[in-house]
Amino acid sequence: MSPPAYVSPHSGLDMMPYGFEESLRPKGIRKCDFPNGFIFGTATAAYQVEGAAFQGGKGTNIWDTFTRQPGKILNGSNGDVAVDQYNRYKEDIELMASMGFDAYRFSVSWSRIFPDGFGNSVNQEALLHYNDVIDALLDKGIQPFITLYHWDLPQALQDSFGGWLSREIVKHFARYAEVCFDAFGD
Repeated sequence: MSPPAYVSPHSGLDMMPYGFEESLRPKGIRKCDFPNGFIFGTATAAYQVEGAAFQGGKGTNIWDTFTRQPGKILNGSNGDVAVDQYNRYKEDIELMASMGFDAYRFSVSWSRIFPDGFGNSVNQEALLHYNDVIDALLDKGIQPFITLYHWDLPQALQDSFGGWLSREIVKHFARYAEVCFDAFGD
């Protein structure tokens, strides 16, 4: 059996796999072990952490729908609350800063920006929220990296023309991207 390439000493795992040689156990990693300019960060996806499924004018996305279908999720859980980062982002950013992270990659929820999916109206509360997150990160010296799409397509786009299976999606994504670039690109 081949040992894993690396097991974090902070992973909470106090036992190595069978056959793992003690001499291969990591002794600890420090920032100085990496080249200058290496960016240490963490990452999340909106659906997995934001929660607030019915707050701030958010529309329905494909995960909201999927997780409500009986038998699709083993324990019937969903992302309605998740870890409530929508309401607790300041605490989360404090934790990131205390851990010494340089960067945070997070996704913006398309259905939060465009509740109807199509962009007939832009949710100003959502733009303000994400700008507040970005400002809080910058205030702590943490570089924000935004992912525009992390598999939480607005349900209306899926229902109307099949979502990513249709070329129709391109113009809708382009509109969404333009709004995000304008709002967060400073």
